[in-house]
Amino acid sequence: MRIGELTRDAVLQALAECDRLGTEDFLATYGFRPALKYVLVHDGRDYDSKAVAGVAHRYCQGRALRSDEFSGGRAAAAGWLRRLGFEVRTRESGPAWVWDELVPACALPAGDGWADIDPGDERVVELSRLLQKLPFHPEATRGAGFRDPEAVAGKIRGLRTRRARGIGNPTRGRSGRADVEVLHAFLAAPSTMAEAARRIGAGLRSGELLRLPETPLEELEEYSAPEGRLLARRHLYRERDRGLRERKIAEVLRERGHLGCTVCDFDFEAKYGAHGAGYIECHHVVPLHVAGEGETRLADLVLVCANCHRMVHRGETWLTIDQLRASLAK
Repeated sequence: MRIGELTRDAVLQALAECDRLGTEDFLATYGFRPALKYVLVHDGRDYDSKAVAGVAHRYCQGRALRSDEFSGGRAAAAGWLRRLGFEVRTRESGPAWVWDELVPACALPAGDGWADIDPGDERVVELSRLLQKLPFHPEATRGAGFRDPEAVAGKIRGLRTRRARGIGNPTRGRSGRADVEVLHAFLAAPSTMAEAARRIGAGLRSGELLRLPETPLEELEEYSAPEGRLLARRHLYRERDRGLRERKIAEVLRERGHLGCTVCDFDFEAKYGAHGAGYIECHHVVPLHVAGEGETRLADLVLVCANCHRMVHRGETWLTIDQLRASLAK
């Protein structure tokens, strides 16, 4: 028996056994302690990587390894599992990845022919630096290895493996579901997703995305991929620019004489009297991953009621004004 000669199927069988027994009984049965540093991430669950590697030997070589026969580190268990395409991260690497992190992480291998990328690659190091700037995870939830180059390379490796072996449907695990969703997005619209990743990176490098005012989470959840929360926040900021809104209202009043919704023609003043005078929402008709960082023109804006505004942004693909108007007519 050669220690470290594992197969992917043997590892999957070990994971299935851990699921059947439960983590505590699994570790106790084979004499392992909980992993101090490295965990295997599979379908949104964390597994003790050293124990899984040791038990996997049973399924492909006839006997499980004892804990004292090998190391759990990068030169042994963690390395063996990674070479088989599994995602292994440090326990200190922090919370689950969110969409705005996964988009640039997925764009890196997608733009490189889905080749493997080493933690020492300067692109991985740069991405690690940018991800550590993101505002989504409080300091208290970040470990010493939070989004470090090794953790970033591990996530990229996991995305590559999931793609190579069939993306499948979103899993019940939060991390696994997000990985599947972003891979499906890259498969459906690679150029759009690559551009969204570029704009996220550019906004983080310049600091623009980090200087934007906070937006309530429930509002951002109305925005769909590929915008992500950061670009959605910038989109909302542009829509709510007071000077632009006032100029657009003045333009529409000159042309139409009233402020009816562009989609349904609802007029707040006609419905609520003086209390509704001058009130209407402003919508930027081109998503920012398409429009870019250029100056917003009045022609890029339309005036809509609150209901129609929410309906435009709802769902996985933003509706155009004409599409929403057509749906209203049915």
